[in-house]
Amino acid sequence: MSNTNNFDVQSPLCVLCGRTDDCPKKYGEKKTFVEYNVTVHYYCLLMSSGIWQRGAEDEGVDGFLFADIRKEVKRASKLTCNICKKKGASIGCVDPRCKRSYHFPCGVQKECIFQFMEDFRSYCWEHKPVQKIPDKECKGSSQCTICLDLIEQLPLYSVLRSPCCKNAWFHRECLQYQALSAGIYFFRCTVCNNKDTFQKEMLRMGIHIPEKDASWELEENAYQELLQCYQHCDIKRCLCKKGRDYNEPDSKWEIKRCQSCGSRGTHLACSSLKSWEQNWECMECRSIFAKSGKYSKKKKRSLATTYKTDGTPCLFEEPSPKCPRQSSGTQHSFLLQSPKRMCQNNSNLELPASNRVAMSLSPMMSNRKCSLRKRHLVKERREASNTLKALKLQISTKPTRLNINAENIWNSALKGFRKRSFSPTNSIEVKFTKCNRLKTDTTVSKHHFFQLLMLHLQNSSLFEGSSAKNLSLDYQAVREDLYFEAGKMIAVSLVHGGPSPGFFSKTLFNCLVYGPENVKPTLEDVADVGVAETIKRIKYANSLFSLKTIIHDCYAFLAAAGCLRPVTELGDKDMLVDDILYYYVIKRIILPLESFKQGLETLGVLEKMQAHPDVFSSIFCHKPERLSAETLCDLFTIHSSSNVNQVGGANFWMIYLKDVESGESAVTLQDVLFFATGSLSVPPVGFDPEPTVKFLHIRCPIGNRLLNCLELPITKTYEAFKKKMEFTIRNVLRVERE
Repeated sequence: MSNTNNFDVQSPLCVLCGRTDDCPKKYGEKKTFVEYNVTVHYYCLLMSSGIWQRGAEDEGVDGFLFADIRKEVKRASKLTCNICKKKGASIGCVDPRCKRSYHFPCGVQKECIFQFMEDFRSYCWEHKPVQKIPDKECKGSSQCTICLDLIEQLPLYSVLRSPCCKNAWFHRECLQYQALSAGIYFFRCTVCNNKDTFQKEMLRMGIHIPEKDASWELEENAYQELLQCYQHCDIKRCLCKKGRDYNEPDSKWEIKRCQSCGSRGTHLACSSLKSWEQNWECMECRSIFAKSGKYSKKKKRSLATTYKTDGTPCLFEEPSPKCPRQSSGTQHSFLLQSPKRMCQNNSNLELPASNRVAMSLSPMMSNRKCSLRKRHLVKERREASNTLKALKLQISTKPTRLNINAENIWNSALKGFRKRSFSPTNSIEVKFTKCNRLKTDTTVSKHHFFQLLMLHLQNSSLFEGSSAKNLSLDYQAVREDLYFEAGKMIAVSLVHGGPSPGFFSKTLFNCLVYGPENVKPTLEDVADVGVAETIKRIKYANSLFSLKTIIHDCYAFLAAAGCLRPVTELGDKDMLVDDILYYYVIKRIILPLESFKQGLETLGVLEKMQAHPDVFSSIFCHKPERLSAETLCDLFTIHSSSNVNQVGGANFWMIYLKDVESGESAVTLQDVLFFATGSLSVPPVGFDPEPTVKFLHIRCPIGNRLLNCLELPITKTYEAFKKKMEFTIRNVLRVERE
């Protein structure tokens, strides 16, 4: 082999940088291929300017062909490193005006930036990207949130600041080690848990985030000890005759652990606990909370009833007839392309966070964005369904019956949820009654009950806003603990097969997931017209004099909000607007928010929301996708005998759905789904049991909602099939509505 290729059979040197260092965390894995006389650092290979991955993953060195590596070594042998002055500089600065070349280890030493994304760009020490940090924020020192050592708050190469948390600073080395350990699926801001924005900024600043699972997830039996729950009664006088370690679920001898520490337990009977919902804390935790002043004995919840101004009892108003608009969408996750490819033509399309497009788009681009958004939401809803199905495993077969007054859904639901015998882990049966018909109780699908309950919540006084809603401030509801009950009802609805809420604003959802201190509200979150007008006047003030005049006019409001501040220049209005928005949208409703979060903790729903925010935003902030004939075809499994196909039963069913979708029918796809299952939409957790279609020798269609089974008649012609479907569905739904 010729010397020009710089290959030495006996040499352990990297053929690109010429170093023997074997440090995977700094230079990537060092690989040696004896049969090809090649030793190379993975990062040296990735960042080299003249080589592309043209092979499959199992070819060459992770897709880099050996012939291409030889060509790159030959090319680099003619280039001198601007740092060490030696030959073999395979990496060049991407700035078109810069001609510097260098080895990867030399670039790291000289504080160059290497971006491990897209086309793997590298920047020299002069043209590298830097974080833009205002001078007023670059003062003093703070702790690195990873190693907790002191760190200077300065825009240095060795210091990085979180893009989502202004007070979160990191050592570059600490961040790189964490990224290598956590991988792309778990690497996120250590303060606010943000993933997309944080990863995008760290990749821009040269942090390598490998596409792999976290190191702690790859250890065999790493979490074995976590599978063992504490099962021991620690009460001084245990009443169980079978001993302190005896545990019988769904009985008075079930062991309940301390909700704070989890390392102490009690039998339900030993502490006089009557229901699942009651909270229990051990004496050690109680004493700690008592000393800190945070412990308060919870009062028993009484049945909530509010009154109108005329004295008539009424908790919530009836739902308004106005049609809600589609709430704002979610951003696409930042997509990392790795390893680099020969063709770099496809750029990532990042969808806007709102569906209000500021600039006009061509129909083709608009349709493409809508298609991408729809596919993204479908994927997220599928992942949310799998997560909720895992939570549903907690539900036992032990039934709990809710007697619901059809004329007063909310109060009867509240009464049922507050019964001491009610447990979210029991299966739920719903019985509808009418006060004026004592003998005509009707058992209907629980899907329909949860649908009505979510509609009442959406239009209740607990929420404010037109379509994308935030929590409101209702002191009566706070005293009666209604925010807790609302959160609990939403959690129970999601796990038990109810509909998605679909009316949360992005701000409310982010407060629940990331914490209110990490959320910045917008003017659209303000429901009060007067307050919104005041904020607009301040925001659009065009002179310092007009700004001071507006502040003088709104003095009482600003003083009550705690937002009064000295104004010395027109630019101060931005900070004033932010203060008012934060007060009105978030700080004002902190008590309802905390109570609402506690309710959402039921059955572990809030924990899953915080672990998978992108997934759950699709069901909390968006209405269910519109039904289509294709959706219902995929949803219902056809169970047919061998002679059904001869009479065209299955074909009649699919043709009928197409006719309904195209408007050639008197019923809608929602009517068909409701007739069969009692639900107007596909619940996030899915149907249980899964919907089926059976073709039988019967006169009319039958919707068995307990089994989610649609029994259809076998007919000779499609016209007869359609006529029977139309007649039956219309009449059954008309009777139910009446």
